[in-house]
Amino acid sequence: MGIRLLEDRVLIQPQQEEKSVGGIVIPTAAQQKSDTGVVKAVGAGRRDKKGAHVPMTVKVGDKVMYGKYSGTEIKIDGETMMIVNEKDIIGIVD
Repeated sequence: MGIRLLEDRVLIQPQQEEKSVGGIVIPTAAQQKSDTGVVKAVGAGRRDKKGAHVPMTVKVGDKVMYGKYSGTEIKIDGETMMIVNEKDIIGIVD
């Protein structure tokens, strides 16, 4: 299934953390919701109040941090993905 994002929306594949800092494997039900991921697709950008195009800051392949409870969780080809607005992205991780 393909998806074309509109305006300033970003498709993120959350990174799954399966081990704790001490190396203990955490069951899926006990895991916290991820707040980092890799950008898989971006929209064309938004328009400001005057109608001028504002390009996207993030690009495909960027590793980003986003708000834990922001966006919409969807399934694409059996994989869990997040669609968030660009304003919900906290920063790009180096």
